[in-house]
Amino acid sequence: MKTLYFDCGMGAAGDMLTAALLELLPDPDSFLNKLNALGIPGVEYTKEKSEKCGIVGTHISVKVHGTEESEDMHEHHHHEHEHHHHGHGHGHPHHHSGMDDIRHIITGHCDLPAKVAEDVLNVYSIIAEAESHVHGLPVSDIHFHEVGTMDAVADITAVCMLISEISPDEVVASPVHVGSGQVKCAHGILPVPAPATAYILRDVPIYGGKTEGELCTPTGAALLKYFASRFDLVPAMAVKAIGYGMGKKDFEAANCVRALLGETADSTDAVCELACNIDDMTAEDTGFAMERLFEGGALEVYTVPITMKKSRPGIKLCVLCKPDDRDRIIGLIYRHTTTIGVRETLSKRYILDRSAETVSTEYGDVRLKKSTGYGVCREKFEYEDIARIAKENGLSLSEVRANIKKKK
Repeated sequence: MKTLYFDCGMGAAGDMLTAALLELLPDPDSFLNKLNALGIPGVEYTKEKSEKCGIVGTHISVKVHGTEESEDMHEHHHHEHEHHHHGHGHGHPHHHSGMDDIRHIITGHCDLPAKVAEDVLNVYSIIAEAESHVHGLPVSDIHFHEVGTMDAVADITAVCMLISEISPDEVVASPVHVGSGQVKCAHGILPVPAPATAYILRDVPIYGGKTEGELCTPTGAALLKYFASRFDLVPAMAVKAIGYGMGKKDFEAANCVRALLGETADSTDAVCELACNIDDMTAEDTGFAMERLFEGGALEVYTVPITMKKSRPGIKLCVLCKPDDRDRIIGLIYRHTTTIGVRETLSKRYILDRSAETVSTEYGDVRLKKSTGYGVCREKFEYEDIARIAKENGLSLSEVRANIKKKK
């Protein structure tokens, strides 16, 4: 499956993620033209080669009304939200805008595919929620600085567009290096990671180090949080393309985000198979036990009719579960069945990657389940939805499926 990996050993910022992803494309220049044609008010993207510690990569500049955010505003890139900006040197009044204005810019001004626009607003909501939490204000009262806003809109939009273009099956990121020391903001001096960044990165593995400065910005943090399904070491992957997105500042270590794009093996995982033979339970009690096992986290529960000693008809109860759930499931088997012994087999499962999407139909929304991997791709409408529609409309299941397929 196509896997995108972000190496955040020097943190992450919106411009660095943009540049790293741009380097993965066969024709970065034409994609840059596409970004500039989006019509984000006053925004112009430019890219240049940048060298850090002897490595050549790409640096992306975002100009708003012809002016780039100056370096002294941010240790690493820019801390868009609620920060004091100095030295813009242009005559634009500093308006403030909230989530509604951002929504208006994204949906009203920019020529974005619907899914990308949704991604952009979702990433922005992560930042707004963090600012809201940190400042103790409702999200509706959170205002972003005008120039910082457009700069952040540009970064977030670019990354969402690029990930849509690359369309990986999975995005994985390394634990995030957040830097150390302090950062200046409008309200005074704050510890690194800045409070909004720290809030966004809760549940994400982060670490500091000797490098002083704010290595991960709220924008970088929100993009990683939104797109990465997990934070881990590089998975076993055959790498096809590598991108280096450079920051502005120079540190002892190469100040970049590295993006790796490649193929990981189709999914396999370990599964625990627990089994027992039973000849002294009623069908009702067996059904009750099966329900409790599913509630307890079993992946699958089924029975097989068997003949036991003294020619007694009985059942073999089989339960599949994750290895970590084994002890809990065994406890449930003993609690709800009459068995006095459980057998265990550790098996390897070869599974298709599953995803679900909602499809609009003449009957309303219907969930579509997709399974891919090992060279196959299967689609199946959710039975519960099809059954409900069939009952409501006096149709058979096959008629509903045929009607929906035609319109899809």
